[in-house]
Amino acid sequence: MFSKSEMVAPDKALRGRSNEIVVDRPHLALGTSMLEPAPLGSETAYVAMGCFWGAERKFFQLPGVLSTSVGYQGGFTPNPSYEEVCTGMTGHAEVVKVVFDPKVVSYADVINCFYESHDPTQGFRQGNDVGTQYRSAIYFVGECQEAIARKLTEAYAVALRAAGYGPITTEITSAGPFYMAEEYHQQYLVANPNGYCGLGGTGVSCPIGPNLN
Repeated sequence: MFSKSEMVAPDKALRGRSNEIVVDRPHLALGTSMLEPAPLGSETAYVAMGCFWGAERKFFQLPGVLSTSVGYQGGFTPNPSYEEVCTGMTGHAEVVKVVFDPKVVSYADVINCFYESHDPTQGFRQGNDVGTQYRSAIYFVGECQEAIARKLTEAYAVALRAAGYGPITTEITSAGPFYMAEEYHQQYLVANPNGYCGLGGTGVSCPIGPNLN
């Protein structure tokens, strides 16, 4: 029996499909497009921090965020369905794609929100949600984002250790393909105000130094 708490091997992952999911309606909270191309001058961040329903709301509430969408990233199966991701057999994490105006909110601010909104020390789980799809991850775009992500991670690890937490288990790697999730997942807590949100932070502040903004 395959355990959802173990990363599937690439040769054991589900085959997937060539047809992609496209959600062309406007963002339910911001009224903007969730499709490419992103607005001129914007930046894009990709983060995973457990169930993406509650995670997405954390980011579209940030001033300077232009659009958000949820999907699947970091795995092996092309264009997976939610049901496939939930089996653990695709290798994907539940990811929030954040498109933002760097003149208003910095990438460091986005990562700060990411770290303070979940517990990044839990491995392949987040709270009661267990499985590789719920892992903590930062999928960076370019060397600048990587440098900021790693510096903030190092700083936050010190703060968490001082508060009695274990090591950070966040996966930090270059962004691969992002596969948009089904329409009913997009801005889920806007469409379902009483919907499930298992997200919870540690209460430990993430320090942002002046060299990161």
